[in-house]
Amino acid sequence: MKLSARDLRCVRGGREVFSGLDFTATAGEAVAVIGPNGAGKTSLLRLIAGLLASGGGSIALEGGNDELTLPEQAHYLGHRDAMKPALSVGDNLAFWRDFLGGEASDMEAALTTVGLDHIAHLPAAFLSAGQRRRLSMARLLAVKRPIWLLDEPTSALDTAGQDAFASLMAGHLADGGILLAATHSPIGIPAQELRIGTIA
Repeated sequence: MKLSARDLRCVRGGREVFSGLDFTATAGEAVAVIGPNGAGKTSLLRLIAGLLASGGGSIALEGGNDELTLPEQAHYLGHRDAMKPALSVGDNLAFWRDFLGGEASDMEAALTTVGLDHIAHLPAAFLSAGQRRRLSMARLLAVKRPIWLLDEPTSALDTAGQDAFASLMAGHLADGGILLAATHSPIGIPAQELRIGTIA
């Protein structure tokens, strides 16, 4: 499997965020997208996830499922942990499992892996920022997708949470997955760097 971008361009609000961006990531590889605030790191992930339209260039996935679009084969974890505060931890994860479809795994095992199984019954409103991030991590495990797009993946996580996430990312790569992480700090696993420059 190979994910590649050629001469990719992003325009937002009539202003060019980046242009001429090229990269390739193959199965088992992680890419750390690095650059200053406003350089387009999040925009790149959102382009790949199908949440923004490209201003030019191309993004292609080779070796994936030909019956699915690229966004249907990718998980996107943004800055905000998408969850409904009134629903329990378990019900939030069940919602995402049903919404995302695909090959579902054991939700209880996913919650156990991220250390939230003991509070699966609690409303998500009671979670700390780190626990909300762990629930987002469980979403990556609840439905298997080969591409993980992670925006500041370790934000709000304590040292143990960062180590746990690094282990999950390493496992995803060992299974032949591809990972792109927009980050200002090391993500805890080896990754090639994709630098996005400053904007005008």
